[in-house]
Amino acid sequence: MDYEAWEPIYREILDDFGFSMKRDLEAAVLLSEQLISPPPLTRLEELISAKKVLVCGNGPGLSSEIADLEADGALLDRAIIAADGATSVLLRAGISPDVIVTDLDGTIEDIIDASKRGSIVVVHAHGDNIDKVREYLPRLRAVAGTCQCRPPQGLLNMGGFTDGDRSVFLAVHFRASEIALAGFEFDDPSVTPRKAKKLRWAKRLIEIALSGSL
Repeated sequence: MDYEAWEPIYREILDDFGFSMKRDLEAAVLLSEQLISPPPLTRLEELISAKKVLVCGNGPGLSSEIADLEADGALLDRAIIAADGATSVLLRAGISPDVIVTDLDGTIEDIIDASKRGSIVVVHAHGDNIDKVREYLPRLRAVAGTCQCRPPQGLLNMGGFTDGDRSVFLAVHFRASEIALAGFEFDDPSVTPRKAKKLRWAKRLIEIALSGSL
């Protein structure tokens, strides 16, 4: 991802939500400093590059969609990327995701459990999760770090804002041969207005990621 191409979208997100670029950078630097070992980028590439990928969002329909895909045998040849809280749904279905993309806002014990089972955890740093990065990063195993600001050494910015659309950008970045989505409901009427705005952004960014325009 060329940061200069991403930055205008990032600045639009900052303005829309009132976020602080300074805080995002502070979080990114903290994450880069706390990463103990080199990020497992080779493993990520092996899992995703030229492979079919299923990106799982945490929408209310995920459980039934996963059951249908399992019944059809459609999960057998796909790498599974879980967006944060989708991890819990997958674990309850007996599935350990290959990759978890998270800002540590989901059920953290499930994310830690999946990490112990071998899931790569792609931890995202932003201005609102600095305390969680400090607290939970030491409990995770194979970790890659991302941010939405200009990335310091050791972190990636592949594009994306929410865990769901960042998961799609991740699959695009590592050149998946096919990207399918499950558990994405962009017009969920049960969510708060703030969450609804994030879902609108997620939909827009997924369309950008899949179009290859960045």
